[in-house]
Amino acid sequence: MSKNEKIIVGISIGDPNGIGSEVLLKTFQDPRMLDFCTPVIFASVKLMSFYKKVFEMDINLQGIERIDDVVHKKVNVLNVWKENIEVQFGEETQEAGEFAIQSLKAAVKALKEDKIDVLVTAPISKSNVQSKTFNFPGHTDYLAQELGGNSMMLMISESLRVGLLTDHVPVKDITSKITEELVHDKINTIHKTLIEDFGIIKPKIAVLGINPHTGDNGVIGKEDDEVLRPALDKIRKGGKLVLGPYAADSFFGSGNYKNFDAIIASYHDQGLIPFKTLSFGQGVNFTAGLNKIRTSPDHGTAYELAGKNEANEGSFKEAVFAALDIYKSRNDYQLYAKNPLKVTLKKAPTKKNS
Repeated sequence: MSKNEKIIVGISIGDPNGIGSEVLLKTFQDPRMLDFCTPVIFASVKLMSFYKKVFEMDINLQGIERIDDVVHKKVNVLNVWKENIEVQFGEETQEAGEFAIQSLKAAVKALKEDKIDVLVTAPISKSNVQSKTFNFPGHTDYLAQELGGNSMMLMISESLRVGLLTDHVPVKDITSKITEELVHDKINTIHKTLIEDFGIIKPKIAVLGINPHTGDNGVIGKEDDEVLRPALDKIRKGGKLVLGPYAADSFFGSGNYKNFDAIIASYHDQGLIPFKTLSFGQGVNFTAGLNKIRTSPDHGTAYELAGKNEANEGSFKEAVFAALDIYKSRNDYQLYAKNPLKVTLKKAPTKKNS
């Protein structure tokens, strides 16, 4: 990206039968969005024109055949496929899953090749995307394979950041997955992203316990005493400001979460239920720890709303803005890390008449 060009936001469309295309088009129907970035939708002009007609949207689409042909100040649609798609709103079909993955793979390829600057993914259905070439429980695991770094699901909103030790793992397998090594890896990842991607110099992180009441001294499980506490003690000795484990049942209701830059939950629902209760519709799923930036809205395919023109684009728009903010913050950090003296001198205020 040159200094005079906008950040290029690649967008995978998610499940064609869900609300993904509706919310992304509603987002960029606002022409002011093009002042901040240049969108590239990985799909086909035929498909996006179909949605435009169904939802009676006033939006100009710029079809392109190569990513190098992107036009700034336009809503670009890269033709990933030529064939027609039979859209069946609200239906979970194998065909829809196949096209969702085509879109995702093409967008990730462009991201790896630096053809786009950031990636925003619309929701997929985890069941209809499974195949011999795509056997992942969600976006995060696929991106972890394709991109460098240690991936971590981090849910973010204006006032809350919640990361997960384990994400799409069956409840019965959670305790076997949580090891001291995993705890160290996840805390290192979130600590690094808070500094580099969010500009927090000395992050303060809370960790929620694994068992109810963090095990009650072993009465309700030994994992907190045998795994979590020893791991956190070692991390604190290394200089990181990490507190816990906290009992999860009262942590959010008491407002204690407001005292921290991020919270790490032990498993998916422990973190996402309070996050979505407090931030639903404005939250963003950010895959922290990767060498590239990917965000997505905090909701799923919402088949029950598909095709009704009732879906709210708020979370998708926040996902776009979050990707832009993180991209700028990461670039600023890398510039500072490369030459801190030069950046400091450049930013230092000068006295008049000195």
